[in-house]
Amino acid sequence: MDVLMLSRLQFAAATMFHFIFVPLTLGLSVLIACMETQYVRTGNEAYRDMAKFWGKIFLVNFALGVVTGITLEFQFGTNWSRYSAYVGDIFGSLLAIEATAAFFLESTFIGVWHFGWDKLSPKAHATVAWLVAGASNLSAIWILIANGFMQNPVGFTLRNGRAELTDFFAVIANKYAWLEFFHVIPASLLLAGFFIMGISAWHLLRKSNVDFFKRSFTLGVTVALIFSVVTAMEGHIHGNNLSVTQPAKLAAMESHWETQTAAPMNLLVIPGEDGNLLEALPLPGVLSFLAYNDFNAEVKGLNDFPKEDRPPVVLTFLSFRLMVGLGTLFPLLAGFGWLMRKRLDDFPLYLKVLPYCIPLPYIAIWAGWTLTEVGRQPWIVYGLMRTSDAVSPVGTGEVGFSLVLMTVLYSLLGAAGIWLMIKLAKKGPEDNSPIQV
Repeated sequence: MDVLMLSRLQFAAATMFHFIFVPLTLGLSVLIACMETQYVRTGNEAYRDMAKFWGKIFLVNFALGVVTGITLEFQFGTNWSRYSAYVGDIFGSLLAIEATAAFFLESTFIGVWHFGWDKLSPKAHATVAWLVAGASNLSAIWILIANGFMQNPVGFTLRNGRAELTDFFAVIANKYAWLEFFHVIPASLLLAGFFIMGISAWHLLRKSNVDFFKRSFTLGVTVALIFSVVTAMEGHIHGNNLSVTQPAKLAAMESHWETQTAAPMNLLVIPGEDGNLLEALPLPGVLSFLAYNDFNAEVKGLNDFPKEDRPPVVLTFLSFRLMVGLGTLFPLLAGFGWLMRKRLDDFPLYLKVLPYCIPLPYIAIWAGWTLTEVGRQPWIVYGLMRTSDAVSPVGTGEVGFSLVLMTVLYSLLGAAGIWLMIKLAKKGPEDNSPIQV
């Protein structure tokens, strides 16, 4: 295995592990702020207790996200130094803003939130909760703007063998980045909703803190239902944009090889790297509609791109199918739960299934990021710099050793952190008495 592949594996492993914790931070921070707002608005202590309980899990999750995210930024210098030298003028400034303007703000207010329960008024404490949620999502904005530049580079000029920033506003207004943001944030809220639903269902099956977890379930299922629909709708808009900015990725997503007008979408496809092994059950014009909102539009096929410029077709195709398949399941699960939220006791099987559904939004998000990053290949900055030209001039032994060491350490850290989150989730709120409405 060469340095390029080892470096890609290391970054992929670090990113995927880090992204176990990021979406829950983004989504749960907002829901906790909503709980506190309800407490301030109604004076009902049930919402304060909910914020405290879910906040404990949030703090563990946030700490793990911070620790695992730091190494990612180091890798741009250790594993991808040529990339950093080439686009550091743009990429580095975005990461610096994220750290100074968002991450430090988020970390500071999390401390105030955690230690301020008995020191701040309810209104002030709720305000801090919203500041935590806002800073978390502000951090996501800058990271996604940086990724958006990699996907659709704008606002730069090539000078002295590197990309130099010429239009900062063009970079931060990049349509690709904002479409990513409005896909990631609803997906994170969807994940947080299912997280709350799954843990609440576990307790409801055991008749533990029934009033508390019925209230939590109602919030979780409402959020999950709304944002499962929003995520799917925005995904369609994102696909429309891909037809313009990354047509090769769009073709790989559908394993579409020949340029066609009124391009069909085949319901049965076995993709290959040089052509489909099987395709059947075409729906005429549907791919054209999905790409351009026009059943008669022309969709470029993979054969129109040089082989060296095509993304890995099979992995791109499968990750897209996995994301869409799970995205179709989520509104069905959430919709049923929302309709039956007042008589959940009548559906024990549904409650038994929900805890096992907690990993599904994570898998869908992983699949989405696999599609995003693998589908961009062979470019690290689309159309501008190839991934093979971005890797650091280091030896395979160094990268291989650090990959193994990182995997071992992350596995131990992740096991400890997830075990603690599970322990807190099973324990339930400290006050086991029924909550009065």
